Amino acid sequence: MLRRVAATRYITPLREGGSLPGLVEADDLGTYVLKFTGAGQGRKTLVAEVVCGELARRLGLRVPGLVTIGLDPVLGLGEPDERVQELIKSSGGANLGMDFLTRAIGFDPLAFEVNPGEAGRIVWFDALINNVDRSWRNPNLLMWHGELWLIDHGATMIWHHHWPGARTSAAKPYDASDHALARFGPEVAAAAADLAHLVTEELLAEVTAEIPDGWLTDEPGFETPDALRRAYAEPLLARAADVHERIEGIT
Repeated sequence: MLRRVAATRYITPLREGGSLPGLVEADDLGTYVLKFTGAGQGRKTLVAEVVCGELARRLGLRVPGLVTIGLDPVLGLGEPDERVQELIKSSGGANLGMDFLTRAIGFDPLAFEVNPGEAGRIVWFDALINNVDRSWRNPNLLMWHGELWLIDHGATMIWHHHWPGARTSAAKPYDASDHALARFGPEVAAAAADLAHLVTEELLAEVTAEIPDGWLTDEPGFETPDALRRAYAEPLLARAADVHERIEGIT
């Protein structure tokens, strides 16, 4: 599972995100962007972040390091924003942390160039996980030390919000017409040739094993966390084989 740390100081909310993530310091002296179990879609969003972030890392894409962060609600007592106070109060226990990339800047598709090979790998990956939140309006990409980093994968794998329809949902095409990297001529066929064969049952078992058990309990239709882990892996394994043939909106 992910490395565990404990939050020692709540620094500030990061208001760019709709779910009000926060910046915290932890007992390993690291600084992290904290995503709360009490926000938005709750732990399902955090599960998506873990599955997609750790899968991206194993496929050679750049994503911030992930940890679980133990949060004591008392850390929110000095926060003047009532919404943030409520988030902290409702998120005691294990939350998700991402390495804070100091001085990173948001990616602007009109200000930066991306080569077609890298664009293709990212578009292919987003098609694999059905990422609906990497548009030119909200790229969820950062430039850090001259390289492109992927962030914010909570709005992915939409089938996990309705498991009975997961197989049908996962079989649908991926519309990349508004993708932040569509204008760079992404070479998705080449990306599929490089990456698809890496997405195996073994790799997905390794990735889903990173999800804390507590985020997988009490899901209707699943008796154990491991049964739910397998449910997360199955659509990704199926999509990897041919999703590049079902990407729409790019030439």
